[in-house]
This record gives sequence, C-alpha cells and structure tokens, in this order.
Amino acid sequence: MRTGAGGRVGGGGSGGGSGRRGGVVARAVGTLLAGALLLGLAWAAGLVWYAGDVPRSSPDAGRQTDAIVVLTGGSNRLSTGLELLAAGRAKKLFVSGVYDGVEVQELLKLSRRSPTELECCITLGYSAESTIGNAYETADWMRDQGFRSLRVVTANYHMRRSLLELSMAMPDIELVPYPVVAPTVHLEEWWLWPGTASLLVNEYNKLLLATLRWLIHSAVGG
Repeated sequence: MRTGAGGRVGGGGSGGGSGRRGGVVARAVGTLLAGALLLGLAWAAGLVWYAGDVPRSSPDAGRQTDAIVVLTGGSNRLSTGLELLAAGRAKKLFVSGVYDGVEVQELLKLSRRSPTELECCITLGYSAESTIGNAYETADWMRDQGFRSLRVVTANYHMRRSLLELSMAMPDIELVPYPVVAPTVHLEEWWLWPGTASLLVNEYNKLLLATLRWLIHSAVGG
C-alpha cells in the first residue's frame, strides 16, 4: 500500500514539475512576442517620422560656406552643386564618389556648362564607394584645404544619414545641409508608391545603423 501511495505521489510531483516548466516556457515566449511587437511598432513609428521629416523643398542658399560637397548617386545633385558654386556660395566644390576615369571636363559637359567655366574650382574624389566612404574622403579633402565650413548637397531622403556620417568623420567642421528634392521620390502618400516605399525603408534602416554607430562613437569620445 505504501509503495502504491508513494508511486501516486511521485507521479503527481513529476506532472507538477512539467506543468511549471511549461508555464515558464509559455511566459518566456509571451515576453519575447510582446518585445518583438513593441520593437516592430517602434520601428514603424520611426519610419513614419523619418518619411515625414524628409525635406520637401531646397533651402535658401544665401549663406556662404568655405566649400561645397556633392555626394554622387542621385539625379540633380551635381547640377545643384555647380549652380551654387557659380553663384559664389563657396570657394570650391568637391564631388565625392566619382567613377575612376571620369574627369572634371566630362562632368561639366554633362551638366551643360563650359568646361573652362568652373574647372579651376572643382576637385573630384574617386575612392568613396559608400556614404561612410564619402564622409572620410571629404574629411581628408577639407583638412588638406584648411576649410572650416561645408555645404552638403545630396538627395533629401539621404541628407540625415549623410550629416551623421560627415559629423563623425570631421566633428570640427560646420555642416550646412542643402537637400536636393528627388523628382522620382513621391513623398506624399509614399506608402502607395512601391518604389518610393522600398527606397525609404532601405534608407531608414541604414539611418538606424548610422545612428547606432554615432551613439557608440559619441560614447567612446570620438
């Protein structure tokens, strides 16, 4: 009788242990799902904020800076930089991320300007293959020139990340943003345009990574 009773007690204890373990696992899974949901909501809210914060127009270019940098990769960026240089808004123009073999004269012709009009004031950078590369290539050029202020010309959706990367590469330089409105990027009701939505999501994710790098960079004192 004692053995049978002991067997029943032992079996009940084993079942209770399994139940407790199952409860712990269920709570852990629930916590993970809740955390994932919160992260997803935070990511989505940040995306909406980012898309709404993208400049819809180019600013007034009355302010003069020592130099202008054009980050290649989008429409109208080079022509905008050349217009600013021709208007006397800076002493020199640096074009970062140019393909090997491309010369200043070719870029001027593509922008429908006389090859001799602004050639003396333009420098091309060939080493950058990313926004991080743009930042360090530009920082090296700025140090060589001894300049202290820089107008940044790039696409409106690309501006926030560009400023982060440039500020890490040259924290002592004053950066003046000049966003170029990309005609193919539809910012109004952007979620209805697959191409624009994909572009903004991709750029937003890159911005999150750049922000993380910036926080680490700031925490360790640059």
